[in-house]
Amino acid sequence: MSQVTTETLVQDLKQVVHDAEELLKATAGQAGDHIARVRAKAEASLHSARARLVELGSSGAERVREKAGQANAYVHDNPWVAIGAGAVAGLLVGLLVGRRNNGKSS
Repeated sequence: MSQVTTETLVQDLKQVVHDAEELLKATAGQAGDHIARVRAKAEASLHSARARLVELGSSGAERVREKAGQANAYVHDNPWVAIGAGAVAGLLVGLLVGRRNNGKSS
C-alpha cells in the first residue's frame, strides 16, 4: 500500500465533501439513474477516505510505539541522566508554580 500523507488525506476528505454536496443537490429535485451514479461516487470517495484514515492511524500508532520503545531503552541504558532530567524538570515546574502563587497572594 502507498504511503499516506496528510495532503492526500485532506484531498480525499475534500472530495468526500464535494461528492456529498453533489448528492444532496441531485436528490433535491431528481430521481433515478443520476442519483444512483452520484451516490455510488460519494460512497467510493467515503470508502477511500476511511481506508486512508485507518492506514494513517495504524502507521501513527506504530511510530508512537517505536518512539516509546526507544525512550524506554534510553532510560534503561542511562538511568542517572533520566533521573537528573526529571529532577531539573521538577525543579523548574516548582519554581514556576511558586512564582505564580507568590504573585497572586500579594
